[in-house]
Formats: sequence, structure tokens, C-alpha cells
Amino acid sequence: MNRPIPGTVEVAVRHILSDKVTGFLVRTRRITWKDSVFRVRRPQSGKQTVELTCPVCDASLLAEVRTETRARRTRVVLRTLAALCTIVFFAAFAYAVHEGGKTLPEGQSLPTLFPVSVVSVFVTFVAAPVLFVKSRAYNGVSLLDAPKPRRLHGIMPVRG
Repeated sequence: MNRPIPGTVEVAVRHILSDKVTGFLVRTRRITWKDSVFRVRRPQSGKQTVELTCPVCDASLLAEVRTETRARRTRVVLRTLAALCTIVFFAAFAYAVHEGGKTLPEGQSLPTLFPVSVVSVFVTFVAAPVLFVKSRAYNGVSLLDAPKPRRLHGIMPVRG
């Protein structure tokens, strides 16, 4: 097993070979790809643009690399936001159940906060897991937007 070298990060350049969607009512998406692992040096401060070459098609890809401190800080912020979304989800859900379960006299409507809590439940139900998964996958390296031939690529973190 390769040990990480201080000041570097390993990323996989993913070349998408095929992307097929099948089915009518139940749709299935099948993606095949080929990965190539690169070791990228992190900058001392700020961010730096590096060029990676896909060994499958020789496309030149530009990636932005951030410092380890910045990457760690971003992961902490994403996890904190995921935790806050979880708290808001349970609080909004409890409020919606509490207010929605009341029997109101004729002519009286639910409080204005009720629809806000219902929307919050749906938004945070999606946002919390997305933010948590993003925080686990973020390593400080991101692919910069590319012209069409380079869009068949992705940069993924390499886990040891």
C-alpha cells in the first residue's frame, strides 16, 4: 500500500467510456469508466492550477488544487452544515407534526410558520446527506470546466 507523501494528494482522473440509460418506467443508468491515479503536489498557500493528462485519450485537464488546511476547513464547514441541517430537519418535523395535528376552530388557519417548516423538512431531508457525502469526498482538488472533449472526465479522491 502506498503511503501518502506529505504535501501531496492522490486523485483519480476518471475517463468515462460509456453512459447508457435503459428502461421506460424503471430507468437504469450504467456508466463505465477507466481510472488513472495521479499524485498532485499541494501549494504552500492559496490555490494552484495543475495540468493532468488523461492516459486514455490524451486530453489535457486543468485541476485546481488547494492547501491541506483549506481542504480540511472546507470539510469541517460541510460537516457542520450537514449537522445543522439534521437539527433543523428534526426541529421542523416536530413543529410540523405538532401544529399539523391540532384541530382548529372553523375559520382559523395554521400559523405562517407551518408551511415554512414543511418546506424546511423537505429541503433539509435532501441537503443533510448530500452535504455529509460531499464532506467525505472533498480533498481540495477540483476539475475546472472544460470544452466538450474534456467533459467525459472527472476527478475523484483516492481513498487509502
